[in-house]
Amino acid sequence: MIGTGTVRGVDLRQLEFFVAVAEERHFGRAAERLFVGQPAISQGIQRLERGLRLDLIDRSRRQVRLTAAGEQFLTHARAVLAAAAAATAAAAELADAPRSVLKVGTCAGLGDHVHRVLNAFAASEPNVEVRLVSMTGRDRYSRVAGDDLDVAFTHDTEDRADVDAIQVWRDPLMVALPATHPLAGKRAVALTDLADLPLRIVESPKNPSLRDLVVGACRAAGFEPQLTRTAGNLEHNLAEIGTGAPSWTAIYASHARRINTSSEAFRPLRAPGLELTTYLLVRADERDSTVRAFIRACDS
Repeated sequence: MIGTGTVRGVDLRQLEFFVAVAEERHFGRAAERLFVGQPAISQGIQRLERGLRLDLIDRSRRQVRLTAAGEQFLTHARAVLAAAAAATAAAAELADAPRSVLKVGTCAGLGDHVHRVLNAFAASEPNVEVRLVSMTGRDRYSRVAGDDLDVAFTHDTEDRADVDAIQVWRDPLMVALPATHPLAGKRAVALTDLADLPLRIVESPKNPSLRDLVVGACRAAGFEPQLTRTAGNLEHNLAEIGTGAPSWTAIYASHARRINTSSEAFRPLRAPGLELTTYLLVRADERDSTVRAFIRACDS
């Protein structure tokens, strides 16, 4: 059983980090879900373990697995976060200016765009709370159409009468290379320069558009990319690119701007149309003032 003594140095953010890792069973996916860097997740959980004087995660295994104490503590952590959310909601109801909620579905590859949009929206709609919802696959369309989400970001389009896909930005792709590779010395890299290098690109059900776009661009440039083993997520891929045998991957420019590393180099790709379009999904029959304000924030 988990002891009941006084616990110091534990905060809600640490609990949120722990619950995200426990549910995702992966530090990288937990970081993406919470829009923070993976080091912040790891350090927060380590501080939580020190405050509790318990090992919550079994680090002797390659896959994330909770210890027996961690499994027990997970129930309590969820209860604390639920209570905090309920208290926050109750406080919002009691506030002089009642806050409405805008539920926004997210997708991979938003990078620093999401911070820009949220800051602009908060400035114009201070009494609206934004709740980001991590999404997979084509669920975004059905959940927007079904009123489960107010809006959602996506890289894929469908021809539907009940949901409109509004283009909000185009994000150019960059190549990630070992910092020591000769191509890293160029200001920009032609796609054909990469024909002899293995390509590491994650095949993710959450983001099939990137893989399809890059592979299709290579074929259009006249070569079949040498697809090689991937490490399961972008962060691990970049680590192996920076330290292993020469290889490359493609990364959104908005994401590359958030990465500070000396092992990998990010360079613009010289290839026609090699950019990814992001759309905002909204219900076709409803454009209330809050949704219109969010659309304007995307254009800021």
